[in-house]
Amino acid sequence: MTRRGKGGGAAGGDAISGGRSQRQLRVGEEIRHVLSDVLRQAHFRDPDLDGLIVTVTEVRVSPDLKNATAFVLPLAGDDGPKVVKALTRAQAYIRTLVAQEINLRFAPTLSFKLDTSFDNAGRIDTVLHRPEVRADIDKASADDEQS
Repeated sequence: MTRRGKGGGAAGGDAISGGRSQRQLRVGEEIRHVLSDVLRQAHFRDPDLDGLIVTVTEVRVSPDLKNATAFVLPLAGDDGPKVVKALTRAQAYIRTLVAQEINLRFAPTLSFKLDTSFDNAGRIDTVLHRPEVRADIDKASADDEQS
């Protein structure tokens, strides 16, 4: 009979695909919700953040829960790098506001990255709808049906 360690980390068989544990996923989702509220309600002195609408698409948390990377996307995707720089400048203030809302032993250090997953999905969709690619897909489907 094997024994699992206390807390059930990755060694305890609790790892989810992608290498993140259930706890990391839960904490990341909680931070994402709180961070979205903070960005919507906070009053920033930085003119680049004043009145800005930002979507927090995902928050990835390190295994020790001390670092968190927030993937953000400004409304309509305008000035993404500028928004990320502004959020990075306000990181300490945002971290303080998030820490007041989340019950963790340590407030995670936040870093911000521009979420490019929607752009990548759009490019893949465009490529798949090209006539020459579509013809190859149709041919492969026909070959699969015959065999």
